[in-house]
Amino acid sequence: MKYINLEKLLIKHHPNLNEAWVQDRIAENPAILGLGDVILKDKERIQPRAGRLDLLLQDAESRKRYEVEIQLGSTDASHIIRTIEYWDIERKRYPQYDHTAVIVAEDITSRFLNVVSLFNGMIPLIAIQMNALKYEDGIGLLFTTVVDQVPLGLVDEDEELQELTDRSYWENRGSKKTLLMADQLLEIARQCNPSLELKYNKFYIGLAKDGQPSNFVIFRPKKAFIRFEPRLKNSLQTQERLENAGLDVMDYDTRWSRYRIRLQPGDIENNKEVLTEVIQEAYEESNDE
Repeated sequence: MKYINLEKLLIKHHPNLNEAWVQDRIAENPAILGLGDVILKDKERIQPRAGRLDLLLQDAESRKRYEVEIQLGSTDASHIIRTIEYWDIERKRYPQYDHTAVIVAEDITSRFLNVVSLFNGMIPLIAIQMNALKYEDGIGLLFTTVVDQVPLGLVDEDEELQELTDRSYWENRGSKKTLLMADQLLEIARQCNPSLELKYNKFYIGLAKDGQPSNFVIFRPKKAFIRFEPRLKNSLQTQERLENAGLDVMDYDTRWSRYRIRLQPGDIENNKEVLTEVIQEAYEESNDE
């Protein structure tokens, strides 16, 4: 394998490259940021009394939007404030979407990381470091996420812990038929851990291990179907795998980082292999947290 020596450039001090050039490259192929399957919604978007937002991106399969600000050189306070301000304006103007602030800079400083730690979790914020690399007569851009969005507390935390119900409650709210589907999914989950049991909460059926919540998957039985919700990172590969299996995949729940899949009677038997894979992956991700 031939080794290639790449030369790192600082765009801020380059005589021919500038922020507009970077914007154009991202606009041509937004996927290079590593945010998933996103499309360009707007560029240089005018903000009322607040300047222009560099890029507005939207997830192709959900109602998630990214307000992206680009900074050449090192992060500074003014760009951080501007990024958050544009995010706040957009989320108030379009509350039907889930909004995430994104700052892209050539140098994500330690001071910036310290500032982010103060409010990350309250403000959905992603920081991406950009490196320009020269090879022969070409220049490429490499984007690395150094601060990812902190997910909110899990479904099994706080007030819902006290709102326990029983199987008869869910048989009335759903049906005996869909409760049997929850039993089938539990048996698949037990391949990950044989001690798992169903835990009947007021708003969902979760899983418990030795009496403690283990909600890497949850179930919401309805009268005619059951909604199966594995907690997994949103990825195009997972989305395509589920859809190619013919499953009814709803919008991804960005708030709780869950896929939402509507299962009809017979779907579990016909798609046991892919459902087993998804449950296994959700279990492994929960153990990595």
